[in-house]
Amino acid sequence: MSINRKILSLLILLACTDAAGQVESSIQYLANEGVMVTHADSKILIDPLFNNSYGQYQLVPDEVREAIFAGQAPYDSVDAVFVSHHHDDHFSADDMLHLLRSQTSIRLYAPAQAVAALRQVAGEDDESVFNRVTGLDLDYGDPPVSIDAGEITIDAVHIPHSGWPTARTDVQNIAFRITLQGDGTVLHLGDADARAVHFTANESYWNARSIDVALAPFWFFSSDAGNDILGEQLDVGHSIGIHVPDAYADSGNIPDELQGYDLFTKPGEQRQFVDSQ
Repeated sequence: MSINRKILSLLILLACTDAAGQVESSIQYLANEGVMVTHADSKILIDPLFNNSYGQYQLVPDEVREAIFAGQAPYDSVDAVFVSHHHDDHFSADDMLHLLRSQTSIRLYAPAQAVAALRQVAGEDDESVFNRVTGLDLDYGDPPVSIDAGEITIDAVHIPHSGWPTARTDVQNIAFRITLQGDGTVLHLGDADARAVHFTANESYWNARSIDVALAPFWFFSSDAGNDILGEQLDVGHSIGIHVPDAYADSGNIPDELQGYDLFTKPGEQRQFVDSQ
C-alpha cells in the first residue's frame, strides 16, 4: 500500500461519519487484543476477558470489566462475543461463564478449545448457556466457514499462531472477519503468524469481501511479509496494531520499525471506521 493511500485511509478512518450521513461506527480498545466494535445498531466484543498479562501486556481496567459484566453503557446491548484462541492473555473461561450467565442475550463464538475449557468450569445448571455458544473446530488447512447471524455475518478461518511451524502448532487461532449491518467489516487476526502462505491458500475467500479495518498483532507491521499481507493480499482499508507491550503506552518506547503505524496502546482509546466501498 502506498504512503498516499495509507494517509487517505487514515483520514477516512478518523472522519466523523455522522456528518456524511452515514452510520456512526467505532472501535474501542479494551487491552491487549480486546476491542469493542460498534456499527449502527450492532455491538460486539472480541477477546474482552482475560486475566494474565504475562508481565508485559495490559489488562482490561477493572471498571471496564465490571461494566461489561453488568451490561452498563457503553457496554450495554452487546450482541456477540468472539474469542480468537484459548490463551490466558485472550480468554478466561471463568470470566466468560460469568458474562454469559449475567447477560443472557449475548452469543459466544469461539474455537472448540475455548468452548471445552468453558464446559470444564460450567455446572449442571449452565447447560442453557451453551445454547448461545458456537464452537469452531477448525484446524490448519480446513476451509473457512461462514455463519449468518442476522445483522452480523461471521467468516472464520484457522490461521496458525505465531511461531509456526515449530511452536504453538496445537493452538486453534481463529481469524474472524465480521461484517456488521451488511456494510462494516472488521478483521481480527488473533495471534496469527505473519507469513503469506497462510493466506494464499484461500485467495478467493479473502477476495470475496472488502475489509474496512484489520486488527493485527504488532509483529505484522515489523516485517515486509506482514505488511504485504495486509496491504496487498488482503487489500485492507486501514490496519491497527494490537497485542502491543504495555511499555508502548509511552510513545518513546515504540521501536523504530513500528513508528508511523497506527497502534492501540492505551485502554479506552477509540478509532472511527466507515465502509470503504
